[in-house]
Amino acid sequence: MNPQFNESTLLVVDDEKQNRLLLTELFEGEYRVIQAKNGLQALERARSHAPDLILLDVLMPEMDGMATIRALKREDATRNIPVIFITALDSPTDEEQGLNLGAVDYIAKPFHPSIVRVRVRNHLQIVHQRRLLEQLAALDGLTGIPNRRRFDESYALEWRRCQRAGQPLSLVVADVDHFKAYNDTLGHAAGDRVLQEVAAVLRQCARRPGDLAARYGGEEFVLLLPETGAQEAQMLAEELRAKLEARGLTHPASPVGASVTLSIGGASTTPMQAEADPAFFPLADAALYQAKASGRNCVRWAAA
Repeated sequence: MNPQFNESTLLVVDDEKQNRLLLTELFEGEYRVIQAKNGLQALERARSHAPDLILLDVLMPEMDGMATIRALKREDATRNIPVIFITALDSPTDEEQGLNLGAVDYIAKPFHPSIVRVRVRNHLQIVHQRRLLEQLAALDGLTGIPNRRRFDESYALEWRRCQRAGQPLSLVVADVDHFKAYNDTLGHAAGDRVLQEVAAVLRQCARRPGDLAARYGGEEFVLLLPETGAQEAQMLAEELRAKLEARGLTHPASPVGASVTLSIGGASTTPMQAEADPAFFPLADAALYQAKASGRNCVRWAAA
């Protein structure tokens, strides 16, 4: 078995203890298995453990399997977790309903253990292949940091999360000063190395799990800082500027100085609505242009 599968987590959901134990024993040693005895507990454990696959019974008291999968699909954190129904309801109508609600498979009880094991393995293989493709699609090929697509997705998610928690959100936008002149003087290969250096410094400044450093396009980079107020974000932006300048990357065509530098703009807010404010990113971008107008190699912040 591929070693990555040993790290997979299964969530087994069934109100019958015997059924939970049977499925747990079936996969013990192959995957990490956690259990839930009802729909509400399944939702809580799906949120906290982020399983790779859920095996879900339908006939449960209080919140049945159909209601549980509807709830899973409503939440950002759980909607993409694949669900396999394992249930005594074996009519075509029940199976059709389960698949229409988003289940990836439907297995009727009593089941054959070897068939369940193969189906689970096949679905986990699809999960891992999809994640690999998503990771590749979300990374900038030159610098290895997230690209604009990944930034846009994270920006929307973190905005909603900060809005629900009443927490601040800050955005840093950085641009390499006189980058075209650098490319024209030293060539595109040297310019590519500069972009890689900027990305490396950005990674150092994105310290917390929620922080995201990304290449937004060309020589423009962004740093998304959830749960970070203006004062802390400005300090990080200044740290970013200083760290790159300290690398001493020679820029023979820059009127700013002898080395490669960054102009940086930023903005901070506490989101008040679920959808990202379309005026927020332009605030940070306008602050970036203020930095350029102020002589470059500096940080400017949008007024609160």
